[in-house]
Amino acid sequence: MSNRHAARTIAVQTLYQWDFNGKQEDVYQILDANRQEFAPEFDDEGFIKHIIEGVQAHQAELDALITKFAPEWPLEQITVIDRNVLRIGVFELRFDDSIPAKVAINEAIELAKTFGGESSGKFVNGVLGAVYKDMGVKAVDLKKQEEMAAAPVLPVEEIIPEDQEVNQ
Repeated sequence: MSNRHAARTIAVQTLYQWDFNGKQEDVYQILDANRQEFAPEFDDEGFIKHIIEGVQAHQAELDALITKFAPEWPLEQITVIDRNVLRIGVFELRFDDSIPAKVAINEAIELAKTFGGESSGKFVNGVLGAVYKDMGVKAVDLKKQEEMAAAPVLPVEEIIPEDQEVNQ
């Protein structure tokens, strides 16, 4: 499991517990307990805190976007785990310029499949897909596209020397 995926996993567990308990507990105490229980050797706590603090700082905006793009599901009717996976996904899509859109969506879907119910992955995919469609391309994605377009294209002969056979 990659460090970033592990960080998102700990973040969703922490936000789930914080939300489940009515947001009354200190989220950092929950985070410390989750890190000790699930990943005592984990070394990327800064990314976990970035997610948690970002979700908390933008919660009203995140919840408004979730409500807008899942109109058949009032926020309080969405399961606690799906609601927090969506918050992380929407936060990374809309407010974190360092995370490519594809990564934010794929990671959220994986979290939903791991922790949510049978249809959680599809639900999260649908909501985040609608959010992405509405917002357009992220700056980080544009930069990546520009880098790819500017990369020199090597002739096949330079990639595979003529004296080597290609297995197909």
